[in-house]
Amino acid sequence: MSEIILCRMVLPDHTCPYGLRAKHLLEDAGVRFEDRVLKTREEVDAFKAEHQVSTTPQLFVDGERIGGSRQVEEWLEREGALGG
Repeated sequence: MSEIILCRMVLPDHTCPYGLRAKHLLEDAGVRFEDRVLKTREEVDAFKAEHQVSTTPQLFVDGERIGGSRQVEEWLEREGALGG
């Protein structure tokens, strides 16, 4: 079974809508994943610097970065987890 991790931003004053979209796509497809929530601006900035990305969310499958919410949808389609 693959290790699937979704990293998304949920700050006290802002929840990233793309992170919610990615979370719902995975849940609706029945994918088991770890939901890692970045809760402070510092956590978000450190995450972006560590992974050399400019946006959240980011999906990782077995340590490989898949990408953001659009890439989550594309990955699910390739895996056959989304209906046409």
